[in-house]
Amino acid sequence: MNITFDPAKDRLNIANHGVSLALAARLEWDLMVCREDDREDYGELRLQCFAPIADQLYCVICIEDDDDYRIISLREATPREVRNYARDRQDW
Repeated sequence: MNITFDPAKDRLNIANHGVSLALAARLEWDLMVCREDDREDYGELRLQCFAPIADQLYCVICIEDDDDYRIISLREATPREVRNYARDRQDW
């Protein structure tokens, strides 16, 4: 799996969410739950995914192309997102 991201978006993500997009490489991808991010017409298929790193759940917006993931945004999940994830993934 290859993780890529735009360095300018990384700086913006750090400013907005306090985490680097590089952290996505540490996500437990096998525990990921995804849905299409259709909040806007992005002109490409974006996924909104949730996956943990240790005991912290993260929300990642990404574009998947085979085994390549371009990371758009990464942040800690909200309490509501954590509850929804726990409901969907009872093994977490």
